[in-house]
Amino acid sequence: MERQPPQWLEVGETSRRLAFLMQEGEGAPVVWLGGFRSDMRATKAEALAEWARDNGRAYLRFDYGGHGESDGDFGAFTLSDWLGDALAMIESRCRRPPVLVGSSMGGWIALLAARRLFGTPLQPAGLVLIAPAVDFSEELMWAQMPDSIRRTILDKGVWLRPSDYSPEPTPITRALIEDGRRHLMFGGEIRAGCPVHILQGMRDPDVPWRQAIKLVEHLSGDPVVLTLVKDGDHRLSTPADIARLQAAVASVAATT
Repeated sequence: MERQPPQWLEVGETSRRLAFLMQEGEGAPVVWLGGFRSDMRATKAEALAEWARDNGRAYLRFDYGGHGESDGDFGAFTLSDWLGDALAMIESRCRRPPVLVGSSMGGWIALLAARRLFGTPLQPAGLVLIAPAVDFSEELMWAQMPDSIRRTILDKGVWLRPSDYSPEPTPITRALIEDGRRHLMFGGEIRAGCPVHILQGMRDPDVPWRQAIKLVEHLSGDPVVLTLVKDGDHRLSTPADIARLQAAVASVAATT
């Protein structure tokens, strides 16, 4: 299939451009929120595009600043920027309450966006979270780092972390860690305000499955379904995993 060129949304005071792809359709728009250093053309995002086409559903996906085809250098951004990008996309492109589908970091952003949109006309109709990396900058990065790496981040402002998913190292900046602390969610009850379905692999080396259990416990006021995949890794991109994802989105979207 021919590669669809992106559309563009200008955000921020500097009018940087965010790349996005919008498929028109019926029902609540399904919005893809990708992971840390991932992009809108990754396997799961493409699989949901296929599901949306087959089912006539509206579907929006985009690249955060410094990701994929969007403007900017990755290391110059923080979670606040990426949350702002997500809200700008939702508020400009969605005409009714969306179903947010967040993968890894996108799961954290989906919950933060739901909190910001709570009580507004765009309060999400549902959330599907794939290996949601809630509070990852603090709990899964900083808390796990040896003192030598912490010192490098504090003194030099950045540490280049080797990546299992890219030949290029990932810059972990002091700004990312410090900004992440402004958005921590595990200190109290988390309120999504809608049904939530979590998909989590039990062989995930990046987001341990007990983090998903912890999230369920904090989502005490919302209806939550948790699917644990015994042999699932962090990507959850096998054909069986993709089928689970599409079924979960279809189930949540069917109520909208």
